[in-house]
Amino acid sequence: MADVVFSTWGGTTVDNRNVSGEPQAVSYRLPVAFDGQRPLRAFMGWDGIILFDKDVDVPAMTAEYMKRVQTLYCCGRCTPGKKGTKVLMDLFQRVLKGTATEKELDTVDDLTDLLKNCKCTLCQSATVPVFDAVKHYREQFVACLKGGSSAKPDSYIHKITAPCMDKCPAHIDIPKYVEEIKNYQYTEALATIRENMPMPAVCGRVCPHPCETACRRKNVDDSINIMVLKRSASDYEWMHNLTPPAETKPKKNKTVAIVGAGPAGVACAYYLALEGYQCTIYEALPEGFGGGMIAVGIPAYRMPRHILQRDIDIVEALGVKMIYNCRVGKDISLPELKQKYDAVFLAPGAHRSKPMGVEGEDKGYKGFLTGGIDFLREAYMGRPTGMGKKVCVVGGGNTAIDCVRVALREGAEESILLYRRSRKEMPADVWEVDGADEEGVRFEFQVLPTRIVVDDNEQVIGVECVRMAMGEPDASGRRRPEPVPGSEFIVECDTVIPAIGQDPDLSFIPPDMGIDITKWNTVVTKYLPLKDAAGKDLKDGMGNMLSRSLITDCDGVFAGGDAEIGPLTVVACIGNAHRAALVIQRWLEEGKAYLSDQDIFDDLLTYLGVYDKGEQVAWLDSSDRANQKEVHGRERAAKGNYREVELGFSDTTAQIEADRCLRCYRMAMVTL
Repeated sequence: MADVVFSTWGGTTVDNRNVSGEPQAVSYRLPVAFDGQRPLRAFMGWDGIILFDKDVDVPAMTAEYMKRVQTLYCCGRCTPGKKGTKVLMDLFQRVLKGTATEKELDTVDDLTDLLKNCKCTLCQSATVPVFDAVKHYREQFVACLKGGSSAKPDSYIHKITAPCMDKCPAHIDIPKYVEEIKNYQYTEALATIRENMPMPAVCGRVCPHPCETACRRKNVDDSINIMVLKRSASDYEWMHNLTPPAETKPKKNKTVAIVGAGPAGVACAYYLALEGYQCTIYEALPEGFGGGMIAVGIPAYRMPRHILQRDIDIVEALGVKMIYNCRVGKDISLPELKQKYDAVFLAPGAHRSKPMGVEGEDKGYKGFLTGGIDFLREAYMGRPTGMGKKVCVVGGGNTAIDCVRVALREGAEESILLYRRSRKEMPADVWEVDGADEEGVRFEFQVLPTRIVVDDNEQVIGVECVRMAMGEPDASGRRRPEPVPGSEFIVECDTVIPAIGQDPDLSFIPPDMGIDITKWNTVVTKYLPLKDAAGKDLKDGMGNMLSRSLITDCDGVFAGGDAEIGPLTVVACIGNAHRAALVIQRWLEEGKAYLSDQDIFDDLLTYLGVYDKGEQVAWLDSSDRANQKEVHGRERAAKGNYREVELGFSDTTAQIEADRCLRCYRMAMVTL
């Protein structure tokens, strides 16, 4: 079943139907079995067809594909799409009944050309596999015409997606909300966003917007400014004092405890509360710091606190109870939560800084701070940070950048960033690095700290570093930095802040609960045994097993966010937690936790990939991308100035930017 019988995927025809001897070897990023059990017999989508089973009824599959495209997703806003897909659907239905003529099959080619004039790409991309099916399996269609279809009906599952939707970890229906903004329908746009993203104000500001890396508009000129459009809808709501509808289903008698009020915990509570479940969130931070890492790990000049609090208030308005100043494992134990509630969701975030591994960091020197995330937390909570006047931050991620920028706002006379690779290789977002540069941060690239230098009073006075040169590529494909002998030098400073990464603190999980922890300090959750044709497990881009159910080996205890996937982004945690909420709901209602076919399909499409950066996208004219206005100048980083730096879009700019969207929907369908 793993061998490809026939394929036109990607415009390349592979035909092993009548091959004697070894078939042509080809593989695709698809599992042998859809859910680890049901064989994946065929895949039909925007880029062609792939058959793994020679006995698939291709005419029936084609007819069902076009029927679902036409009846479920054709918007009807353009004549070619509305009428063309209806003609195709009717034609294939008549083929199955044996009432069409062979000559009518020739019209599929003409209809394919006609649908190239559609308003969006759903209908026109749907003709690609249909045309391929008729062209290469014409004998099966002719056989249906002569005797009708008598084959046993196959089982089909379909999924609507878009390149940007697929790349978004929360799978927000981006083309829909962008079009609603184009039509000035901000309330409708927010409703669309909240179907998958309950914190639009947050992700409209701090999301690294991976969706934009898969925007087909890039193939014309530049991607849509998807993130800021999300902010535009959110800003409209709070600026006009609008209250979002909070319609929850009738209250159920099942309760859920959630550990952590970060993005994962809040998102899980939001979607469970909508279903009527009583959720209680336990948060170690004091009241006023709902949002977890967003509240204490993202500076106010990026994420204003009153706007974050508004997103939290909306969740609480659904009936979610927040218990602050309560650390699970200290003030209440995890076994107590399990006994008290019907389900428990672990989302403690990643609040523990990783050590640098340099000489002197464990000596308790004055001026050596415990970690970047600790420094940011103390600063935001108005506590003494222990920072001096000349600050060195070690790291290259967004937390490190936040630290050097916050240090200036906390009164540092000089703020220095030390990073072992080049500026181009920094994992931090480019715009954040540029912002630090503009504010006067000093960068030292390709340097590695080796020793903390102190005076006789054990006060930090500098960091000894060594210059780095780029060597051979490491396992990630990046060239490995290697020390240059004899290049040691000292960077003078009175404060050192390590910011090379964070880990979840999972010490609150008792070892006898049966909850396993990985060597990366994340919670182990169950997953589907999805394997490729070579028998290898399917894994996501982070090396995690694909299609994880988010339930631990301890019945009724689930995990998500940073504690399950490792320290990632807000949007990744929210997407992960939304899935957890769905799984928890099934557990509470059916007594078993599992992934739905749509959950699995989401993972398979992401693994396969929807965006094609080499696609030639035709468009009438180029249109410049709109970027939000920004406060410029070093004075924006003056001591105590945490006012927002980025200012969003005006309504007119948002409408013009939204109009650049190509509405790139696609539909995929599998035959089982």
